[in-house]
Amino acid sequence: MLLLDAQDLKRLTDMRFAMEAVSTALREFSAGRTVTPERTFLPVPQHDGNTLLMASHVEAAGSLGVKIVSIFPGNRSKGKDTALGVMLLLDPETGEPLALMDASFLTMLRTGAASGVATRYLAREDAKTLAVIGTGRQARGAVEAVLCVRPIREIRLYNRTAGKAREFAQALREDLREDCPDIRIMDSADGAAEGADVLIVATTSAVPVISPQAVGPGAHINGIGAYRPTLQEIPSEIVTAADKLVVETREGALEETGDLIIPIQAGLYSPDRIYGELGELIDGRKNGREHDRELTFFKSVGLAAMDSVVAKAVYDRAREAGVGRRAPLW
Repeated sequence: MLLLDAQDLKRLTDMRFAMEAVSTALREFSAGRTVTPERTFLPVPQHDGNTLLMASHVEAAGSLGVKIVSIFPGNRSKGKDTALGVMLLLDPETGEPLALMDASFLTMLRTGAASGVATRYLAREDAKTLAVIGTGRQARGAVEAVLCVRPIREIRLYNRTAGKAREFAQALREDLREDCPDIRIMDSADGAAEGADVLIVATTSAVPVISPQAVGPGAHINGIGAYRPTLQEIPSEIVTAADKLVVETREGALEETGDLIIPIQAGLYSPDRIYGELGELIDGRKNGREHDRELTFFKSVGLAAMDSVVAKAVYDRAREAGVGRRAPLW
C-alpha cells in the first residue's frame, strides 16, 4: 500500500487537475452511474466531536474509496487541527488497499474544486470582485479555484478573528505573488459581501453570517460551510430569492444542511425549487447562468464520489512520479 501525506498531495496536484476529476465525479453521480451511499455521522458528544464515513465506487474513473474524517472543535485547545482524517483507496477489481492518504488536504482540494466548477457555470463571465467570509482551510481551496475560472481583481476577506483574515491574506500573497489580486481585510461580513460578484461563505455558524440585503441580483454564492442541519450561514431570504440553487446531491443537501432544512421547515422554501445538481450542468442537461441579473447559489455539502475520483487520479500520478512510501500489510 502507498502512503501519501499532505506534502505529497501538494506536489502531485493543482486546482485545474482537481476540477477535472471533480467534474467527472459529479457528472457520473448525477447520471446515476456511481454507488455512493449517504455519509454516516458518528457523534462523540462527550468530546463535542463527529466522525464522518464517506464511501463511493465510480466505475468510469476506476475508483473505489472510503474517507474517514473527524471534526473535533476542542482540538484547538490541544494544539491539533479540528479536522483530521484519512482516505483509503481500494482496487475495484480485488478490493485490495492501494493507498492511504491525508484526507484534510484532499477535502480542501475537492471542496475548492467543486466551488470552481460551480463558479464556471453560474457566475457572470466578467466577475471581478470576490468576497470570502470565513478564512479557514476550506476557503483557501475555493479561492484558488475561483481564480482559475474568473478574472478576479479584488478579494475582500472577513473573519470574526481579524488576525486569521490577515494570515489568510499573507498566504495568498505569498502563493500568488505577481498574479495576486488586490486584497482587502473588511470589518464586517456585509461589508465584504455588498457589491461582490462572487461570494465564498465557509463557516460553521449556527446563524446567518450576512444580512439578506447584502447580496443582490447578479451575484453568485458558493456556500461551503453549514454541513449539519443545525447550521445556517446563508439567510433564508437569500435562499428563497435565488434564481438558481444548485447542489452536488439533492438527497444529501436536503438531509444535511441547515441552509436548506431551516427555510423548508419554516415553510419558506420547497425542495422542488432546487434547480438541479451540478453534474446536470456539467453534462448539459441543465443550463448554467442565463442572464447577468440572476442570483445563483451553489450549496456544497460534499460528496464521496468526488473524494474517490480525486484520490484515484492522485494515486495514478503518484505511481507515475514515484512519490509516496510503501507500507506492505501482508
